[in-house]
Amino acid sequence: MSDKKVRFIASKSEDITKWYTDVCLKAELMSYAKTKGFIVYRPDGYSLWEEIQDYFDKRIKALGVRNVQMPTLIPLSLLNKEKDFVQGFAPECAVVTMGGDKRLAEPMVVRPTSECLFSDHFKDIVHSYNDLPVKYNQWCSVVRWEKTTRPFLRGAEFLWQEGHTLHASEEEARQFALTILRLYDQMGKDLMAVPFVTGKKPDSEKFAGAKDTYTIEALMPDGQALQCGTTHYLGTGFPECFGIQYLDKDNKLKYPHYTSWGVSTRLLGAIIMVHGDDEGLVLPPHMAPTQVVIIPIRSEQEPKVKETCLKLKNELVEKGIRVLLDDSNKTPGWKFSQYEMKGIPVRIEIGPKDLEKDSCTLSLRYNFEKRTLPLAEVAIKLPEILEEIHQGMYQKALGYLKSNIHPCSTLEDIDKVLKNHQGFARILSTGEKEDEVYMKEKYSATPRVLPFDEKFEGGKDPISGKDATEVIYYARAY
Repeated sequence: MSDKKVRFIASKSEDITKWYTDVCLKAELMSYAKTKGFIVYRPDGYSLWEEIQDYFDKRIKALGVRNVQMPTLIPLSLLNKEKDFVQGFAPECAVVTMGGDKRLAEPMVVRPTSECLFSDHFKDIVHSYNDLPVKYNQWCSVVRWEKTTRPFLRGAEFLWQEGHTLHASEEEARQFALTILRLYDQMGKDLMAVPFVTGKKPDSEKFAGAKDTYTIEALMPDGQALQCGTTHYLGTGFPECFGIQYLDKDNKLKYPHYTSWGVSTRLLGAIIMVHGDDEGLVLPPHMAPTQVVIIPIRSEQEPKVKETCLKLKNELVEKGIRVLLDDSNKTPGWKFSQYEMKGIPVRIEIGPKDLEKDSCTLSLRYNFEKRTLPLAEVAIKLPEILEEIHQGMYQKALGYLKSNIHPCSTLEDIDKVLKNHQGFARILSTGEKEDEVYMKEKYSATPRVLPFDEKFEGGKDPISGKDATEVIYYARAY
């Protein structure tokens, strides 16, 4: 671990809010735009989103999903067709009333999400059971006029994918929504090295207009939950509002069953928060824009050192590894600190003494372990080292998650967990509104998820004292 020769950042354990902002800015992931609540995605930040796009896009296409692009603006009359939906989003909508120098005949809402746009389109293309299922997705940005914003975690504008599908039956629609949820969960494990709790949202936390909402919830280092993605079974509400009907095999007109689902650049916030440390960003190898940085140690034998570094870089590139060779005139100490800040998974140092031994020094960013490898073995062993790093990061994050899910059978248990920011309070609940009011007023905590992997075996609700009906996780949340 180097001293901070490049730039200072706040301590993660002492001030996680400032630390997070420092890392976003100083690791050059983003910059603030002139418009409040909006950001510029810099190349390293946008590259992380591209890795998510690449991973997820391939997998949904394998399920028959096709990408489309919908308009940015929604006529207000179209948005108003689904009352629950409108009430859920109205406070966050940005509204356009002028076009050029003329007032618009009807106000236009900058899309906060696109159920209305997709529904209006679906009514024109779905007529027969032969037209189902319809499986569409779009990669776009949406605008939600948030009062409080933080880079990636909550913004007035953010990037996301939103999928919209129509199915002939409720069972098929629900199964598809759950299939997508499993893909999100797997992406956390395979790509981001971030574990999630998966399950259903309680009714009070459902998406506006949904029959059921399913969620992936991550746990941040300050003990707060982060909703990282959701899928929704919307039933036939939108089709009924928008007149989407099809002639079924029995020659009867029916309404299709609707799902929608999405993840956003909030996932980048999760990666930063879960893995980062006091030296800056720590990136999972499969996502890192640069997986390896090679640093020549300057000396009288500089030409030979540079030649060896370039040869190694080419060997790694041939293996499909993303490599940066920094042969600038900056000092090794500056470079070490710079690339630790940027979270590059592996640093390779090559100097005259290494050449004498025909070896090099590797430094692993996530745990600062140093290794010496023969130069001839680096290109062979590096792919498995990158996978080893990924697994190490995932297991560390999984250990943190598991150790911060606390069964609470008494009010004292709940108090200890939530007052001390210890993560999820797992309680047996009746699911009644009174529980939620109590938790919100006393702890600013909300019901995050009814977890799939928890078997309910009976017991008392510690808040009401009544017989419980379900297992639920409460936490403070971003």
